[in-house]
Amino acid sequence: MKSTSFIFGLKQTARGLRQNALMSLASVLTVALSLLVAGLFGLITVNLGHLARLAEQQVEVTVFLDDALSDQGVRAVEAQLKALPGVTQVTFVSKDQALERLKAVFADDKDLLAQVEQENPLYRSFEVRTAQPAQIKPAADAAAKLPGVIKVNYKQEVVERLFRVTRAIRVSGLVIMVALALAMVMIISNTIRITVFARRREIAIMKLVGATDGFIRWPFVCEGMVLGASGAVFTVAALWIGYGWAWNSIRRGLPFIPLLPRQPLLFELAGLIIAAGTLIGAVGSALSLRRFLRV
Repeated sequence: MKSTSFIFGLKQTARGLRQNALMSLASVLTVALSLLVAGLFGLITVNLGHLARLAEQQVEVTVFLDDALSDQGVRAVEAQLKALPGVTQVTFVSKDQALERLKAVFADDKDLLAQVEQENPLYRSFEVRTAQPAQIKPAADAAAKLPGVIKVNYKQEVVERLFRVTRAIRVSGLVIMVALALAMVMIISNTIRITVFARRREIAIMKLVGATDGFIRWPFVCEGMVLGASGAVFTVAALWIGYGWAWNSIRRGLPFIPLLPRQPLLFELAGLIIAAGTLIGAVGSALSLRRFLRV
């Protein structure tokens, strides 16, 4: 594109935005709100996925031992557990250690602790960790078959439930994002169509004197891109402020929830949002011009 055509396009873009200032503002706000909803779904989905991966990495198998099992039998079980594929760590927990842990959890329930301390009902156990989360279930199944093992417990089902929730949010968020994108395309298309309709005779004359479709289309596409990008910038600013506030609040109130930090998450999301807003603006503009370029 020649520099004169480029400058002409920018002037016409500014002209169109001035002539339809209220409609342009409405388009920018609609794009901003739509992208904000999409951005919130994105942040929730990414953080849930992060929490699920962390939880999966921390899952361990607890192998409870029969009280009748001798010390030699305990050592035999330990050796067999260490020999299982993927097992990286096996930690023995005695009845007294299990009781101390219970005391720490139920420190305020004196009656319960008094009953438990009289006769320790807890089992000896082994805590087993694996190199990969996928190796947890095979290790648990193998441990359950060992002699002297009365029960095996692991919280993989909690992690799997968290992954299912994440997938559901991701799918529903994708559906909502597509619906919002279509709505934004139509709104921007209608905004540009008003400008095009006001200049329809000018466009027809330009076509008759030999102006190319690209030369005519450029100012309107540029206008749509400006509307989409402007809405995206407002969205990025709102997400930056809102996520920063939420992150700090959760860190103070619930420090055990490891949310992703604002950087580089929001930098990456900002690029996607601005690109999406600009692309949606360009598509909406292109759709609004199709009929008027047929001369």
